[in-house]
Amino acid sequence: MSEPVRLTQFARGGGCAAKLRLGELARVLDLAGPTAGAADVLVAHELSDDAAVVRTTPGTALVLTTDVIAPLVDDPETFGAIAATNAMSDVWAMGGTPRFALNLAFFDTALAPIEALHGILRGGARACAAAGVAIVGGHTVCDPQVKYGLAVTGEVDPQRVLANTTAEAGQALVLTKALGTGVISQATKAGVATADELAAAVASMTTGNGRAVEIARRHGVTAATDVTGFGLCGHLRNLARGSRLAAVIELDRLPLLPGADAHLAGGRLPGGSRANRAFMAPRLRWADGSPVAAELPAEASARERRASLACDAQTSGGLLLCLPAAAAADAVAELRDAGLPAEIVGALRAGDAALPVETIELR
Repeated sequence: MSEPVRLTQFARGGGCAAKLRLGELARVLDLAGPTAGAADVLVAHELSDDAAVVRTTPGTALVLTTDVIAPLVDDPETFGAIAATNAMSDVWAMGGTPRFALNLAFFDTALAPIEALHGILRGGARACAAAGVAIVGGHTVCDPQVKYGLAVTGEVDPQRVLANTTAEAGQALVLTKALGTGVISQATKAGVATADELAAAVASMTTGNGRAVEIARRHGVTAATDVTGFGLCGHLRNLARGSRLAAVIELDRLPLLPGADAHLAGGRLPGGSRANRAFMAPRLRWADGSPVAAELPAEASARERRASLACDAQTSGGLLLCLPAAAAADAVAELRDAGLPAEIVGALRAGDAALPVETIELR
């Protein structure tokens, strides 16, 4: 390319923040109704799991997912690696191992040089090769809004699926990556994120979640979800809904990317993150029982900012693991030894009159 192309100029929204809003998607899925009854469908869309799981032969199941995002960085190869890592994460979140993938590329060569598309595909291929995933084909669409992702097929033992329905009351919630990619992306577009802040976010988004699943298995994980476009609270809500539980989040324990809180204080919150908080507000409450505001207040306290970061639309975020409380500290230690900024961020509880099912208490 004679001049570097700025991929973000071809996207209305960046990363997973460009997806349909959580509230809108919830209504669409409600209208879709239940999956028509194949006995070999183990997990479908009804409880908002990260991927579908279907039994093929006794003792074997496939994990099926598709994920496409818009650019949140300008470098094509970096964007491709982030998008591919993000797509594979859905398989890891179900406890599976990704095996094969198809490229899905949306690009207009009349607006951007084809070398940029080559870079995107190179980045995706690099991320897949690192995870042992073979890209075996794909599909392209001419589109002025650049997007890229994968359709991924993985494998999982049908008796060991980490679904939204398999969490248990009393378990600890362990988050494996820091939050704030949506805010950092917004700050990057505004030209105010530092090189170090962007580098930290990119390093996080290009780190696969496969190692985290391996470690979590050794410590008795029963359920998991990856934290992406719906934010930590949105994905935790799906998990609590599926398992008929309530949850508590310790805001001060949330790991944050460098600069995330400062840029949020400067007003750089993506539209998708704002929509996440607005949708989740009726399902959130403070520890004293008071409601959480649907919008971040103009003069927001540190606690209010943390609440919005817990709703920040993540791209290629970490896993939220449901682990036995007695095993959580050892799991966190091993995750940190593997280079992940893991933390125990809360707990699951049986719903009751004080904290109803699907409600999340912020402390």
